[in-house]
Amino acid sequence: MSDTSTGKVVVNRVMSLDGFIAGPGHTMDWIFEHMTSATFPEVMAATGAMLIGRGTYEVGKRMSAENTGYDGGARFVLTHRPPDEPDPEVTFLTCDIEEAVARAHRAAGDKNLEILGADVAAQCLQRGLVDEILVYVLPVLLGEGVRFAPPGLHRIDLEPLGNVQSGGVTMLRFRVRT
Repeated sequence: MSDTSTGKVVVNRVMSLDGFIAGPGHTMDWIFEHMTSATFPEVMAATGAMLIGRGTYEVGKRMSAENTGYDGGARFVLTHRPPDEPDPEVTFLTCDIEEAVARAHRAAGDKNLEILGADVAAQCLQRGLVDEILVYVLPVLLGEGVRFAPPGLHRIDLEPLGNVQSGGVTMLRFRVRT
């Protein structure tokens, strides 16, 4: 990823052991049974901005009562249609994925840009915009839902950088090979 900031572009995913990042109906409440913002505080401390897909943003709004207190810095939502009522805590972007990543990455400064959302992450991966992938594997089998990688994502080779366990959660870190 070429940019003037020194932070990385990181796809950040929570995943069930059977490969789902959201359950049926895009439910994500199962995540909070295992994780809080204190599970891996170093990830939050290293994050300066987040680029979020519109669907993930909407799921997050529905789950606001279960807010975990995660502060990932400035929030950017990539969408084809900004909402009628603006959210003062979010910058809505209607540009292409490369421009969205560049804007959010600049806002992250010397920290990481975190990519959230299945579609946005897949677009970033397909265009070679991602430096690392963090996967938090939770001890649950969902059986169905939203898969880690959508159909059509081409092969991407990864280099394992490490793993850490906190309670029942295992965090896997990979560098995207270019």
